[in-house]
Amino acid sequence: MTFQRDVLASKIPVTIITGFLGAGKTTLVSKLIKHPDMNRVAVVINELGEIGIDNDLVTMSSENISLLSNGCICCSVRTDMQETMRELFSKRMVGEIPEFDRIIIETTGLADPAPILQTLLSDALFEAQFRLDGLVTLVDGYNGLLQIEQQMETCKQIAVADLILITKSDLLDSATKEALELAVRGLNPQAPMLFVVNGEIEPKRLINLGLASSKSAAKTIGFLGSLLESQELTNESYLGDFAKRHHQGIKTVSLRFQNPFTWEAASAALELLTNLRGPDMLRVKGIMNIDGKPVVIQGVQHIFHPPVTLDVWPTDDHDTRMVFITKNIEADLIKSLFNAVGAITQNLESTKRPN
Repeated sequence: MTFQRDVLASKIPVTIITGFLGAGKTTLVSKLIKHPDMNRVAVVINELGEIGIDNDLVTMSSENISLLSNGCICCSVRTDMQETMRELFSKRMVGEIPEFDRIIIETTGLADPAPILQTLLSDALFEAQFRLDGLVTLVDGYNGLLQIEQQMETCKQIAVADLILITKSDLLDSATKEALELAVRGLNPQAPMLFVVNGEIEPKRLINLGLASSKSAAKTIGFLGSLLESQELTNESYLGDFAKRHHQGIKTVSLRFQNPFTWEAASAALELLTNLRGPDMLRVKGIMNIDGKPVVIQGVQHIFHPPVTLDVWPTDDHDTRMVFITKNIEADLIKSLFNAVGAITQNLESTKRPN
């Protein structure tokens, strides 16, 4: 038996929390850092003073890093995210701050989450030491409908989320709640959605959203979304007529292919898509059948994480299943591209075989 190293198990999981201005990120983070289960977590925030840490909780404070009495580390962004994350990691390595097992990043309300995701995927240090565990988007229950109609940032934050939290849900009547849920599902029909009041949520609900190991288990493909259980779905078929009113042209497309791909064919299709429509490829996740082996891919716009080969298939289903979150790209175009490169590859393979 050949031993296969688990390329993900030793990496520190990173959870990104985003949401438009006023969505409740500050309230959520301030509750999280006081939770007893957060004693080995580093929270990277935009402005330390904004989260309202009680003075009696702080046991050590430097220019931008505070250690709380429960062991949680809070680090404020001074210049850019990469520098802050590097400083946090280096201080951990030399023992200036306690060990931490997880990082939670809170973005600004106006932030496009794509650059942060790309940093985790493309930076050499981050790729070696960290793994994306999930992106959590907060949606302002009271103002969310208007923000979805008017703010592109809100739409992108919702579309690329692995988990969606509807805040201020106690202020919503049933009609508004239903309309908001439909609007959110129009942008992201696959991510779990929870309703939250005053930031009260168990930390465990925000973690373990991503691929945690190359050792396959029953929940391995859970992060790819529920749409993959169907043969082929777009958010038009998921939501019916409502989804035809796409906000900002954003669509979620789930595709399935029965024939295996070679890595040359798969990478050629992905490279062509990203070269031609990179900015419009908001997020891609999938498990691909590459020469019979299960390979997980993840990408944000034009940047892809190194593919991860699982030790075994998670289920008896060996089809390639992929989720594309796109802007103004039709499902048929993506499907036709992958069908074409697959057919070309099969044709080349057949010509190489002896008659």
